Formats: sequence, C-alpha cells, structure tokens
Amino acid sequence: MNHWYVTLLLILVAGLLCCHPRAVQTAAAQPLSLSHASPEEAGMDRAQLLRVDSLILDAITSEITPGAVLVVVRDSVIVYENAWGWTRRVPDLDDMHTGTIFDLASLTKPVATATAAMKLVETGHLRLTDPVSKYVPEYARFGGKELPLREQPRIIHLLTHTAGLPSYAPVRDLKKKHGDEAGDNLMTYLCSLPNPAPPGTQMTYSCPSFITLQKVVEAAAGTDLHTWTRQHLFEPLGMMDTFYLPIDEPVDEQLLERIAPTVYNRKEGIAAGIVHDPLAREVMGGVSGNAGLFSTAGDLAVFAAMLLNDGAIHGRRILSPATVRAMTAAPSGMEPFGRALGWDLNSSFASNQGDLFGSQTYGHTGYTGTSMVLDPETRTAVILLTNRVYPDDTTSVVDLRAKIANVVAASVIR
Repeated sequence: MNHWYVTLLLILVAGLLCCHPRAVQTAAAQPLSLSHASPEEAGMDRAQLLRVDSLILDAITSEITPGAVLVVVRDSVIVYENAWGWTRRVPDLDDMHTGTIFDLASLTKPVATATAAMKLVETGHLRLTDPVSKYVPEYARFGGKELPLREQPRIIHLLTHTAGLPSYAPVRDLKKKHGDEAGDNLMTYLCSLPNPAPPGTQMTYSCPSFITLQKVVEAAAGTDLHTWTRQHLFEPLGMMDTFYLPIDEPVDEQLLERIAPTVYNRKEGIAAGIVHDPLAREVMGGVSGNAGLFSTAGDLAVFAAMLLNDGAIHGRRILSPATVRAMTAAPSGMEPFGRALGWDLNSSFASNQGDLFGSQTYGHTGYTGTSMVLDPETRTAVILLTNRVYPDDTTSVVDLRAKIANVVAASVIR
C-alpha cells in the first residue's frame, strides 16, 4: 500500500473520531481552571485585599469555623486564592487546601437547579409563566383544592420563592408515614397544605420550592437533575469536582479525604460526603433541588467567571447573555421581594454581599457555611467556603461573610 494512501486514511479516521459524539464529549469534559494574576494587574489594592487573611485566621482561632477556602475572581482571572485551617481535627496538621470539596448546601439552588431551569427556558423546553401543574400534576390541587390555572403557582414563583410554599418540610413525619417513598409523596404533601399565600404575593425562602423546581426540570428534560447538570453544565465547564452523591460504591478513599466533613457524633463518627441537609439526605436520597451539590472553590470560580462574562468562558458558552441578564435581575413587578431567578439580590438573606459592592450585585449562601457574591459592575466574584457546622453546629459565619465582601470590594481601585 502506498505511503500517501496510508497517510490519507489515517487523516480520515482521525477526522471521523474527532467528530464522534463520544470524542466531543470527552474533549468538552476536560478540567478547566482560571489563570492567575496579581492584584495589581487586576486593578486591585494588594494591601487592602490581604486584610482577608487576618479576618479568616481570627475566625478559625475563635473556633467559628475549623477552616476556610477563599477565591477572588476579577475579569475571569483569579487574583487571590488561599486555604486556612483544617478539615478533620488532627494535632499539628492544617489540612485544608484549595482543592477541598465542600457540601454547598443551598448554593445548590442557584448553581444547579435554577441554572438548569433557565437553560431549559433558553432551549424552549420551559416558560417562566408555565403553571407548575403542567410538569407536576399534584399542583393542580395546590392548597388542597382544585384551582383554575390563573390561580396556580408558576415556574417563576418557584425561582423567586413566591409560590406560597413553606420554608421547609417535616422530614421525620414524612419518613415515619412513607418510609423510603417519602420523596415520591412530598409533592402531594406540599399541595395538601391549607391556606397558602396566593402565588406572587409574598416571599418565603423555601427549600420545597426548589425541590418542586427539580421535579419540573426533570419532567421537562426527561432525566434526573444529577445527570442533566453533569452533562449540560459541569462537564462542559470543566467543573470536574462538582457533583451530587460523591460517596458511591465502591467508596473512593482518595476522594473522601478531599471532602470537608460536616457532622461529628460519638455514635457514627465523622460524616463526609453525605449531604448535611435533612430534607435532601433523608427524603430526596442526596439528589435534591435545594441541597446536595458538592464542589470546590476553584470550580465555583469558573462558574462565576462564566456568569460575569455573559454566559461563556474560554470559548465554552453555557448560557446566552439574555439568560444571564434575566436570571440575575428581579423580574418585573417582583422587585420588592429582593430575589432574582435563583439568586439573591437584596432580600433579608443577602448580608453576605456586604456593604460596598454595587447595586447589581447578586449572590447566595449555604447553611454549611458557603457563599458566593458576584458584582457585574466591577466584574468581581468572591467565593468563600467553610464547613462551620463541623464538629458541631453552634456557630455562624454571617458576620465573616459580610466583612470579607467589604474588604474585597474596597480593594477594587481601577
């Protein structure tokens, strides 16, 4: 066979492989990290920015949190990244590192569930004005009675916590009554609650709203939230350390060592890799719209940079600019609630934004001690991850989050 013919054949085979869906998926799933720049190169005051060190060290010394990881992003580059403290209390060992994986708790709501819903809006699978009952039939009897469509909750109400749903659900009662089928009966329970506030009339921060949104997403997408977010959000972004259910069989001991624990008790010892939130853990089996996602500060930095760059990063487009604008601003007529579509703007839960970032700032927190703040005006993001619930759930990082945000905002000088 002539050499030129062999060469041509190899080129054709290589071209076919590159176009094969599996090859494309593998290429798209390569890890992605942001480049680094000095504070000066990013137009930030180094001395001011480094004030975060003493704030976090003081919080660890005061046993507010055992450890923390902080990443500051500006203009799609990392200008500050550090880790302090420990994940598991070991004498003379500071084992927290920037690659530590955290239970994100309610950061799951905007990063996974809301983003999935908005991507499905973008692709024509959903509309914000769709009645929830279109995808979750139980909602046709919201409040325990048949309702005309005009009075039923819409998807936009789930995203803004204005659907009339309670803040939480009675995990113990649901498990006692339904056992392993508690998750299958949760929607019926929520819709049976009497006298809900009419949709769109008041804001009640609600975990059940985002579990319902999960059901909507899964019905529209035809797959579970875990699979959909991995294939359409996290793998395309190269966020290879972002996932539900990190503890699988067989257990990956190396992965387990990277996860910051959230629970310790004498009977069961340290709990790491098992979602802390009871509703997500006991009722939803670990994959839940309100909690259950695990990630690193580096992965969240990529996600934040994507949002601040109008939905794309390093040539990988995840959301359209129009989608990003819609999900990070208050819907028309809902401004008094202080909520965007999955993100917090200026509600009573927005203290993690501090006092100095601009009026377009949005963010979210998680019960375990996690936080994201994004300011489109200065193109700056602050990702602070702690596991303040370990070894016991007795402290608060509310004050620390706000102080960190203030220090970072004040460091932006150009």
